[in-house]
Amino acid sequence: MTRGSQRERDRERAAARAGGKGKGADDGLTPEQRRERDGKALQEKAAKKAAQAAAAAGSGGGAGGKGTAKK
Repeated sequence: MTRGSQRERDRERAAARAGGKGKGADDGLTPEQRRERDGKALQEKAAKKAAQAAAAAGSGGGAGGKGTAKK
């Protein structure tokens, strides 16, 4: 039985450490608004990654050809 009370204390301590952090599901948005927000964030992330890849390819980034050829 003592383990049960320890679990409760651990849960309380974990909640106190987390503070106001949560999953953020209570952000006041409808599911449709949340989908739009998340979709926009994903598009921005993909565009940023594509821009970085284009910059790396344009500047000769990548492996640089060092030691990749077999003899």
